[in-house]
Amino acid sequence: MNHFESRRGALWCEGVPLSRIAQAVGTPAYVYSSATLERHYAVLSQAFHGIDHHLCYSVKACSTLAVLKLFARQGAWFDIVSGGELERVSRAGADPARVVFAGVGKTRDEMALALRRGIALFNVESAEELQALDEVARRLKRKAPFALRVNPEVDARTHRYIATGLKTSKFGVPLKEARSLYAHSRTLRGLTAVGIDSHIGSQLTDERPMREAVTAVAAMYRDLRAAGFPLRYLDVGGGLGITYRAERPPSVERYAQVVSAPLRGLGATLLVEPGRMLVGNAAVLLTRVLYRKRTPAKRFVVVDAAMNDLMRPALYEAYHGIEAVAPRAGARQKVDVAGPVCESADVLGKDRLLPPLEQGDLVVVRTAGAYAMSMASNYNSRPRAPEVLVRGSKFRVVRQRETVNDLMRGETT
Repeated sequence: MNHFESRRGALWCEGVPLSRIAQAVGTPAYVYSSATLERHYAVLSQAFHGIDHHLCYSVKACSTLAVLKLFARQGAWFDIVSGGELERVSRAGADPARVVFAGVGKTRDEMALALRRGIALFNVESAEELQALDEVARRLKRKAPFALRVNPEVDARTHRYIATGLKTSKFGVPLKEARSLYAHSRTLRGLTAVGIDSHIGSQLTDERPMREAVTAVAAMYRDLRAAGFPLRYLDVGGGLGITYRAERPPSVERYAQVVSAPLRGLGATLLVEPGRMLVGNAAVLLTRVLYRKRTPAKRFVVVDAAMNDLMRPALYEAYHGIEAVAPRAGARQKVDVAGPVCESADVLGKDRLLPPLEQGDLVVVRTAGAYAMSMASNYNSRPRAPEVLVRGSKFRVVRQRETVNDLMRGETT
């Protein structure tokens, strides 16, 4: 469910017509619904009611300070993958003790920063990273709490670019190697093993891989506890899919049942890393028609948003719903909705049946809350779009539109 609805022939976000936002801040612009963000967090939290757990919002999905602050107020923990994301959650008012640091390439400086801040734990992804973390912790005269990210070699049945639990993935360590590394960690004075982590991929729509992966790491957790490791956390990752077009992911209630069932009797605190499912359909990319053109093979609608504003269609061939803000009467036409960037891949939607569109009409690209602004770039020297947060009948700009001067800040000739 989201709070973008048609009223009186036009699209609104909560109590605000999108046309009013476009008039105030221009286009393109990202528009977020506070009510949708808060509802998604509440529904997922309720699904895990009665289970010892923490929801660790995956910051990479949308790292906007206002969104992070909203989730911090809801009681969220945070899953980060860089020192920059740690700084973001700190500035949003989050307690570093509620932060889990993941990622395959943490630098020693990032490790030191996180240790000084007092984060909950590091998810370690290789033998060399484990050694580096020990060295940094001993230099700072601290004990680094860690979990190994275990690769259960489970096919998540998702897009190859967002599958992370395969034998060929760069993420995690194989189960057999993980057991050896946990044993080795007992010889490293700067480390304390506090959990096990696993994450098999993003945009998951099949519950079978989820169950298989959690069952495997739960068995390992049980064995390590029996061997005397002081484990507390079992991190099952995130990745629950959302509907972009016709996907039918499990409900959050079913998801909670699937990932928590293998944990019964373990005494573990469950860590879950939702990202996309919390923010995905909580935002739209608001854009305006620049031109229409027709070739012998295609009709094009050129809009002022582009692949630098929403990379997913170019990167993953991802589908995002596209619709007119105030649809005109008339027969629908099959068009490609393209952006101004000088790349053939800059097409936000191919072969879409849309009502007649004219220059200046407003269009929205749906489900733009996850991996849109967080992956945005300045390609073609395009300033990044502003972000707008709606609450009820009011809205505010939570990130200003960049200027051309912003693009060249820090450069010299």
